[in-house]
Amino acid sequence: MKFNLFPAETYSSRRQQLATAVNKGLILLPGNTESSMNYKDNQYPFRQDSSFLYYAGLDIPGLVLIIDTDNGTTTLFGNELSMDDIIWTGPLPSLQEQAAAVGITSIQPLSQVGSVLSKARDKKQTIHILDPYRGDTAIQLSEWLGVNTPALASFVSEPLIRAIVQQREIKETAEVSELHEANSISADMHVAGMELTREGLYEYEIAARVESIALSGNGRLAYPIILSVNGQTLHNHYHGNKLDSGRMILCDAGAENGKHYAGDLTRTFPVAKRFSVQQKEVYEVVLDSMNHAISLLRPGITFREVHKQAAIWIVAGLKNIGLINGDVNEAVEAGVHTLFFPHGLGHMIGLDVHDMENLGENFVGYTDTMHRSKEFGWKSLRLAKELKQGFVLTIEPGIYFIPELIAKWSSEKKLEEFINYKSLESYLSFGGIRIEDNFLITADGSQKLGKHLAKTVKELEELRG
Repeated sequence: MKFNLFPAETYSSRRQQLATAVNKGLILLPGNTESSMNYKDNQYPFRQDSSFLYYAGLDIPGLVLIIDTDNGTTTLFGNELSMDDIIWTGPLPSLQEQAAAVGITSIQPLSQVGSVLSKARDKKQTIHILDPYRGDTAIQLSEWLGVNTPALASFVSEPLIRAIVQQREIKETAEVSELHEANSISADMHVAGMELTREGLYEYEIAARVESIALSGNGRLAYPIILSVNGQTLHNHYHGNKLDSGRMILCDAGAENGKHYAGDLTRTFPVAKRFSVQQKEVYEVVLDSMNHAISLLRPGITFREVHKQAAIWIVAGLKNIGLINGDVNEAVEAGVHTLFFPHGLGHMIGLDVHDMENLGENFVGYTDTMHRSKEFGWKSLRLAKELKQGFVLTIEPGIYFIPELIAKWSSEKKLEEFINYKSLESYLSFGGIRIEDNFLITADGSQKLGKHLAKTVKELEELRG
């Protein structure tokens, strides 16, 4: 096995920065373990915890990292392979070799984690943990800390969470390179899906082709593929529909590259070779909204404002089509756009497709002085705070004609002074359109990540042949 790592100095520097920010106590970062699907030896593909990857880099199950900020030491805990392990899984570098590859000199057996933590508690030393998102991690933490699982909440450290978010949200140059690669693989996935699509195939045949490109690029899926003719369902993972020439396919798919950095792209295109007039009209409203949002990206602007401006462009476009009446700005203030665009414009992306979401969306996307809305549509805005140079995020506006939601609003006569419900009747079987790319915030604007992927009507129709 060869390590697929950044230089050891990268991890050492990251850990030192984290220790300085937290300032006191032990930082406990457990890696993930193997997880069984339907019996013990049939396991899900292993995926390392992203914070562990960021600070320790090692993509191997059964490791734990403890950073002692009080005495300036870092220790890697793990077990050497037995002969039985080697027979079934092959040899791995020794624990000492693993530690050295990421700039750690102190190693201990995994069995010593509990003892180290017990001594720390006896000395009244603060122990910082992240809120565990896996049950097996929570059980292990409760055993090591000598408390029941509900009591783990008292160890979950807001200073640690804030320090990690502040560090990970600014992407290093080497990380940006990995994100370019993940986005380029993702673009290839979409091209392959578009080239294969034709009437009479099933969605699962296209999805299989899309996933194969992630694997052939030495990657994997960053998240389960969304590929459906029913694009009005935002996270539609069903792939059993037969393709009809009158429909469009919404494909939201991204690759995770060899270092586990994610791409997250969406394209919507017709099953037929050309968009219908109705499809083209709505598609160009979404694309115009996206391009306007991209033009606003820069340090200092809040993402909430970018989202609002994207919504204004969507409502203006729908007004031109005849689906909205009245003043566009007033309509957005009233929430008209949420009937058609009920999600946020984008989110952070990095080692996680929704970067650091396990640390808490509000810590990642909001600030102490910027509170999350509870209103429909607005509450789904994952990222709202002021953008900084080094952020990497998605831009993904959409228009969705959700029959159930339209029927509910219509029956309630909700915002009927703005919404032309009669005209909406001819869109009830339309589906949905979303377009998505990923961007790095630069000193004076933004940079799209990865290779170009067809996005205009002309480009998509040329690609479809």
